[in-house]
Amino acid sequence: MSDPSATPRDVVELRVHGVSGAEAERMLDQRLVLQVAGDRSGGFYRPRAADPDVAEDPETQEAYRWSELPSGTAARTLSLVFLLPFLLCNVAIWMRPTAPGTGAGVRALCRVLALSLTLLFVVSVSGVALDLVAWRCMARPDCLAGRAWLSWLGGRPAGLRLAVSALVPMAAIGLVWWLAGLAGRPYAVLGAAAPVDAVPRPRLAAVGQWDSGPMVGRLRSIHVAAAFAALNAILLTARAAAAASPVIVVLATATGMMLLACVALLCAPPVIDRPAPHRRMDGAIRALPKISWCLTVLVLTFVLLSPDPWAATTALPGYGATVAWVLSAQTAILVALGVVALMRRRGDRRPGEPLRGVGAPVIAAVATGLAVAFASDLVHQSADLLDRHASAAERLATSPPLTYTWAIVGFFLAVVAAVIVAGLTILASRRARNREARTIVQRDYPNAPPDAAPRLDQVRTAIAKARFTERLEPLTLAYAVLFALGLATSTLGLLQLHPGEVLDRYTVIPVGLVTFLVTMGSYAVAALFLGLVIGGIFAYRTPEFRRYVGVLWDLGTFWPRAAHPFAPPSYAERAVPELSRRITYLVESGQAVLLTGHSHGSVLLAVTVLQLPGRISQRVALLTYGSPLRRLHTHLFPAYVDQAVLHEVGQRLDWRWLNLWRDTDPIGSWIFSPHRAGEQPTVAGPAGAVDRRLRDPSDVVVPPGDSVPPPVMGHGPDESDERFREAVRELTRRLRAHA
Repeated sequence: MSDPSATPRDVVELRVHGVSGAEAERMLDQRLVLQVAGDRSGGFYRPRAADPDVAEDPETQEAYRWSELPSGTAARTLSLVFLLPFLLCNVAIWMRPTAPGTGAGVRALCRVLALSLTLLFVVSVSGVALDLVAWRCMARPDCLAGRAWLSWLGGRPAGLRLAVSALVPMAAIGLVWWLAGLAGRPYAVLGAAAPVDAVPRPRLAAVGQWDSGPMVGRLRSIHVAAAFAALNAILLTARAAAAASPVIVVLATATGMMLLACVALLCAPPVIDRPAPHRRMDGAIRALPKISWCLTVLVLTFVLLSPDPWAATTALPGYGATVAWVLSAQTAILVALGVVALMRRRGDRRPGEPLRGVGAPVIAAVATGLAVAFASDLVHQSADLLDRHASAAERLATSPPLTYTWAIVGFFLAVVAAVIVAGLTILASRRARNREARTIVQRDYPNAPPDAAPRLDQVRTAIAKARFTERLEPLTLAYAVLFALGLATSTLGLLQLHPGEVLDRYTVIPVGLVTFLVTMGSYAVAALFLGLVIGGIFAYRTPEFRRYVGVLWDLGTFWPRAAHPFAPPSYAERAVPELSRRITYLVESGQAVLLTGHSHGSVLLAVTVLQLPGRISQRVALLTYGSPLRRLHTHLFPAYVDQAVLHEVGQRLDWRWLNLWRDTDPIGSWIFSPHRAGEQPTVAGPAGAVDRRLRDPSDVVVPPGDSVPPPVMGHGPDESDERFREAVRELTRRLRAHA
């Protein structure tokens, strides 16, 4: 598409929305708009020249709509829910401490943990297909009764049942691979890929600039190879339970070497992170899944044709121990990641920022918790479906491994404890938050009339709720610690100890209550998953709901895939080059560009500014509002977003930057200085003039000619606010003065 007819206006105001999303008509406050570049997923729009409602502003308005890049369709939204543990684990790798020397260690541990999540996924699906269905249910006529879809394999040899059922986890691997690609079809990289080593500091500038394709391709090959190796290990362990033949030893050795090779490659960041394709190295890595696939074919053939008898056990031999070892390995990795983060955090501790420097192990623990909960509930719900009409003795025969039961109990107790801690935190902080809000309201509305008291109470409540954002970091940290303890107790499954018996023996909790906790925990996980599915759909269909849920999606999918190849791709790989190209085109066409970004749109624009050539940034200014750059990103991603990076953004624009913020905003905040109008900034130099606080609401009394007082905007955008328009006019004047 091409631009409409030329306009005499020499400044283009390019608006970029935030996580709440917006239609182009709403962003431009016009009834008729025209798409001038891009496509439906990410496009640039301008008001139609024939629209009589077009305001006579001194600048041309243009909007960049990217809301469909993180999701857009119901299928891609659902894929984000299924891939949520992978997404969180991928985010963790970007949350490393700022101390030098932490990058390689954190990257290696996060990638090995990501691999364990893939293995857990394969192991859990194998638990349903191989253990519950093929080994247990198909061997019992009472379980096959009324299930025609299973009875055709009933009574067949165990090798045939296992070989056929192994197609299910193989298909599951392909499904996850497809979902990850489905979520990222509109994320094509537009710009010429710059090698990572050639990207100048700060590190944040690399987001969206370099092509992550080679790295993701290597990670994908490693994960697929390890996934098939995990399936091979489960089958060979079951086959070797009766007798270990030379063929089993050879196949098991090859499987073990494949897993070790995958782990070793993940622990070598120079190999994985190489920015440019390397024919010999990449060829060897691409060969891994093919070798693993061929090995799987050999294993299935051996399982199918081996004449040796199988072990006469109730459960699939060795499967319970496999689950326990996977969870034990995850526990050890999380502990190691926590130790590395805590050791490197020294000297970088700041009050009020508990996650700074330790975000990687915390978010990794949350990701692992969700993955273990989903995997455990999948097996538990499948077992419940198979033995729904069975007696107590028959249910015991189809019960899942004890490790999954311990995981369900640990997850449920961690969630309950986190809810209790959250409630206590709300109560404990309420007085302080209300006191802060009362002080702000008294200073903002000193002459409010008595009849405005109800409205003042509403404003105080809004400010107090916004201040609770700072208390979310301790809650996340508490949940991560609680779940890590729960994950550690799940390793008791190796000792074949039932949670009910252990708790009944060493505590006052009876066996019946433990059984109730397991049942409630299983239903709680199912409800959580269903809630995420519903929330994921409505988050991109209802703007008000998206404002809360969309923060997770947009924050997570902003960062490129560097840990888990099955995580949703980064929309920044398209949005940032697209913005950069559009800005460059406008400047080279003789126009200056005023960038206005709301919420996460301000993050996209900050990254874009860092990538603009100097000759282009000289004709660019920046207006941010509701920006989470300091409040969220400097806390969670200190190695990539810090004060030095923010100063670099300002310097590249010659400090043509204004940031509007409100005390009622729970997400956005000030960036450099929290001073009020008329007060001295808390930082010296041009950075102190960036932040401008907006009183919200603008007043608490009903204005003349209206029937209600001005609304509390909070985090919402309000481009029609006169204070916003004044900031636009000021930056426009500064751009013209610099020309």
